[in-house]
Amino acid sequence: MTDFAFPPPAPASLAIEGSETRFPVRRIFCVGRNYAAHAREMGKDPDRDPPFFFTKPADAVVDTGAAIPYPPQTADFHYEIELIVAIGQDGANVSVEGARELIWGYGVGIDLTRRDLQLQARDMGRPWDWGKAFDLSAPIAPLHPVAQVGHPEQGRIWLAVNGAVKQDADIAELIWDVPEIVSTLSHSMVLRRGDIIMTGTPAGVGAIVPGDHVTGGIDGLGEIAIDILPGAERAS
Repeated sequence: MTDFAFPPPAPASLAIEGSETRFPVRRIFCVGRNYAAHAREMGKDPDRDPPFFFTKPADAVVDTGAAIPYPPQTADFHYEIELIVAIGQDGANVSVEGARELIWGYGVGIDLTRRDLQLQARDMGRPWDWGKAFDLSAPIAPLHPVAQVGHPEQGRIWLAVNGAVKQDADIAELIWDVPEIVSTLSHSMVLRRGDIIMTGTPAGVGAIVPGDHVTGGIDGLGEIAIDILPGAERAS
């Protein structure tokens, strides 16, 4: 039995729809600018160049219903609704045709972003970590196993703030679809059971502030809701 200098933290995990069992989270990969309209609103041209990725720590996940404090060091805190892919089989150098065999299930999540820090890093040619990979930055609703929902290729994806719809699109509008994303990742590193992929957000991203109630969903995959609380520190 391995001895540790101090007790290791409990593993990060996500709820599974209709089950008391939870899905262990190993890593979180996120796809950047994967809807054409969102690429344009971020000042970039949509294209079919190879997709690019950034990551979040596994313990950034939080269940639906969470109350999330406004994070420190930002004055521009944004929502991004996303289709979530949960990996259930290890795989390397997987073909697009074989990519679905690695997928355990799907869900809906929100990529919370400190936009001012992200854009500052982008403009300086630096990594996006400070804008993307902070505490509680990956709220994800209960996952749905493939055996129950299949492999969704279309369906409304939406997000509302205080009841006002801000993002409204269809997952069929992904520039790079799910099998292509999974295949591309598997050619860079071995995908492992427990990996989570956040597949990108449609247009309509925007700021949220303390007191906001954020909801969203994807047809066939349920809904998510979070509340934004005051934080201990706010940027001036």
